[in-house]
Amino acid sequence: TGVINYFYIEDWQYVNEYRHSVSVRKVFPDPNGTRLAFIDDKSDGFVYTPVTYTYVFYKDAIQGSKIILAGGTEVPFSHKPLLLYNGELTCQTPSGKTNNIYLSTHRFLGNLKDFGPNELTQMLTQTLTLKRFSEAWELCRLLNDQSGWNELAKACLYHMEVDFAIRVYRTFGNAGMVMSLEQIKGIEDHNLLAGHLAMFTGDFNLAQDLYLASSCPVAALEMRKDLQHWDSALQLAKRLAPDQIPFLSKEYAMQLEFTGDYINALSHYEKGITGNNKDHDEACLAGVAQMSIRMGDIRRGVNQAMKHPSRLLKRDCGAILENMKQFSEAAQLYEKGQYYDKAASVYIRCKNWAKVGELLPHVSSPKIQLQYAKAKEADGKYNEAVIAYEHAKQWDSVIRLYLDHLNNPEKAVNIVRETQSIDGAKMVARFFLQLGDYGSAIQFLVMSKCNNEAFTLAQQHNKMEIYADIISSESTTNEDYQSIALYFEEEKKHFQAGKFFLLCGQYGRALKHFMKSPSTEDNLAIEMAIETVGRAKDEALTNQLIDYLMGESDGMPKDAKYLFHLYMALKQYKEAARTAIIIAREEQCSGNYRNAHDVLFSMYSELKTQKIKIPSEMATNLMILHSYMLAKTHIKRGDHMKGARMLIRVANNISKFPSHVVQILTSVVIECHRAGLKNSAFSFAAMLMRPEYRNKIDLKYKKKIEAVVRHPGTTATEEPTTACPYCAFHLPECELLCPSCKNNLPYCIATGRHMVRDDWTVCPHCDFPALYSEFKNMLETENTCPMCSERIDIALLKRINDCMQYLTPEDGD
Repeated sequence: TGVINYFYIEDWQYVNEYRHSVSVRKVFPDPNGTRLAFIDDKSDGFVYTPVTYTYVFYKDAIQGSKIILAGGTEVPFSHKPLLLYNGELTCQTPSGKTNNIYLSTHRFLGNLKDFGPNELTQMLTQTLTLKRFSEAWELCRLLNDQSGWNELAKACLYHMEVDFAIRVYRTFGNAGMVMSLEQIKGIEDHNLLAGHLAMFTGDFNLAQDLYLASSCPVAALEMRKDLQHWDSALQLAKRLAPDQIPFLSKEYAMQLEFTGDYINALSHYEKGITGNNKDHDEACLAGVAQMSIRMGDIRRGVNQAMKHPSRLLKRDCGAILENMKQFSEAAQLYEKGQYYDKAASVYIRCKNWAKVGELLPHVSSPKIQLQYAKAKEADGKYNEAVIAYEHAKQWDSVIRLYLDHLNNPEKAVNIVRETQSIDGAKMVARFFLQLGDYGSAIQFLVMSKCNNEAFTLAQQHNKMEIYADIISSESTTNEDYQSIALYFEEEKKHFQAGKFFLLCGQYGRALKHFMKSPSTEDNLAIEMAIETVGRAKDEALTNQLIDYLMGESDGMPKDAKYLFHLYMALKQYKEAARTAIIIAREEQCSGNYRNAHDVLFSMYSELKTQKIKIPSEMATNLMILHSYMLAKTHIKRGDHMKGARMLIRVANNISKFPSHVVQILTSVVIECHRAGLKNSAFSFAAMLMRPEYRNKIDLKYKKKIEAVVRHPGTTATEEPTTACPYCAFHLPECELLCPSCKNNLPYCIATGRHMVRDDWTVCPHCDFPALYSEFKNMLETENTCPMCSERIDIALLKRINDCMQYLTPEDGD
């Protein structure tokens, strides 16, 4: 029926009753009748005591089945227990009424929200003692504390509740434990599973006992190996896996070596040698070598290390020997292991210089090289010492030896120049001073930052020009420059004085001396005067120089190009442009067409860069000069039609070429005749027949030109037309003024024709426009731009589809 009654014979009545949830099958009371064990219909076993103490039976625990005392509850005076269910005891009071009380072990059954953290923690302990994991889960949720979840997880492991433990560990994010438990939860062997759980709880001795009692005793050995408990692992291996003893011996030896137990470490390294596992045996032999040395058996250890293939072993044994002051053996091992720097360092400590010398080509440490060099210098072996000093990069010592002992000043000078050594430069300066070579001495004094000494020396020996040349290339102070300038001023050497006044920022005095300088072929003084005014940006100095260039101070006007350079230096581009036009006109009148072209082009480019409007006269003159240059290029290439068209344009402006009127007109007639432009040939031939030109015609062309005049052609070759890039009106291809929109048209720098929209490109260097197809064709034979003369890679030439940025009309001033 599931009811257990205790009957008290003396009173002849029932004193206790317990109602179980299912029927009770068997009852086993103890001899005193104070408690009993029973088995119910579910085959579950229980321990029941009728008195006020509560016991709990742990059936499945990692330590085996056991019964523990969970706690005790005192029943109030004169209360008779009637019923106990789920921790709630119903008692009869003396008045006959009933009173319910909770056992002290079941306080958690009340309203948990009324309790604080301390009471909840105590309740958690009660639930874990009673294996009430569901109630423990709720308490952990209320506590929300990591330590609470940990206690619950450990209790689950202790009671082998693997699935519940996984749930707990997953809740507080212990992924490692979740994965470990997932791997073992399917194990059916009770002892093996309990061993794993004992290991997880840190009870390794219990885990070992459980593993050994399981179907997989070798798990105990694996656990000890993982824990690096090599002593225990070796004991287990003797019984479970004798083949693993050598490998465990090696690991145990390494641990003993680490703790300083070298005697036992050596013994276990020797036991670890198998004879059939090369890598393992080499590790054991390395250990034998090191332990032998540490135990004082140096000969055995060194021999073993020498025979061993490992370089690292030789280094480690060498370090041990070095600490033991066994320098000779340490050096030998370092050398054998190709640790040349260490070997040389130890040989130096042995004073074995011969061995150091042998190793020197392999040594990279400057410190060792320096020690060896000093030793060789002390022995008077300067050639060997200087090589070692060079390897050590001790350049001052190298220079000193070359000067004082090896009598090789050239080498010393080269090293000073390469290394820029200040102390080395001082030594070289002293050397040249002793030889009386004051120029070289000054140079090296400046290099060694001894400017005052160098200046004094230059003054004493009249070598100021040398000093000035040297110091102007160094990073020098204004005071140094001023000292030189004052010296040259006293010597009436105006150009040098002006140069150094300029360097120290005294622009007024610099300009005065430059204007006093005697004129030379390159007129460098004028160029320096322009640079001075450009730097000074002082209006008074500018006007002073302009007066000088115009000849107002000495009645001798200077070349206009200097005025142009002055305006450029002052960034007065409009004045520079006007001057450039004047210069170009003079060059043109003199027949220097390339010079005139270059002056106008450079000024045009500068104005364009500064976004200043181009004067129309400059643009027109540049176009006419460029047409002349193109004519020569096309005639040279055999393209007579293009050459003739350009020469016609030049001839129509023949007044701009007064030096070569007849020659240009002659060329026009010949090229027009070759190109079939009969009317143009006749027109210019008739012009040549004028009295002022006729007698100047070259005799070899005179008859041909007269024939052109006598027999004029009747056919006229029409010039092809192309569209205006502004308004698309069709006009002759060499016409540069559109009669429809009245715009000046941009011209092609390769042909001189006006540009068209669908064949547009620009020079990559000067940005002047060109017809893409014609420019590309020209660059197949010519490799420079006809406008800026820069070399052009044909691959860099790109067709421009949108040319609107180049079609802004440039109105002249």
